[in-house]
Amino acid sequence: MAAPAIPKGTKLVASNRRARHDYEILDVVEAGIALVGTEVKSFREGKVQLKDSYARLEGNELWLVGVHVSPYEQADGFGGHEPERPRKLLLHRDEIDELGGRTQREALSLVPLSVYFKDGKAKVELALARGRKSYDKRAAMAERDANRDIERAINTRGSGEREGRGTRGRSVD
Repeated sequence: MAAPAIPKGTKLVASNRRARHDYEILDVVEAGIALVGTEVKSFREGKVQLKDSYARLEGNELWLVGVHVSPYEQADGFGGHEPERPRKLLLHRDEIDELGGRTQREALSLVPLSVYFKDGKAKVELALARGRKSYDKRAAMAERDANRDIERAINTRGSGEREGRGTRGRSVD
């Protein structure tokens, strides 16, 4: 599955390419992230890693866990921030309730797919996903390769010699 196109007015900071391989994406939601000042600076520089990160429901709040945001180098004397701290996700109450309910009922995971800036605000693309087994991953890769071969065959057939035409433009009967 290809990464979704980035809408105009957004700046991609980091993406979790591994998530699309390890999980079957069922639903995607956009959430805001509560950041401190130096984290915003590190986000703008793209010093964010989403590997092994996930979101979890604690009480009535959704938290992003395992995201590494490197300390901002210019903030030596100002304390900075803790790189691995949990970050609060900003969603409407009904969205939080729905996501929390589905993760409990259907045994799903909340996985961040990408982090980006949209209209000057930090956002995360959060996926409601089901983990894949190793044989599911192999089947998905085989399906993707087969689709790629089909597309390649269609494209080469259309760009090559046309049916019913020879090399010099004369019709062949």
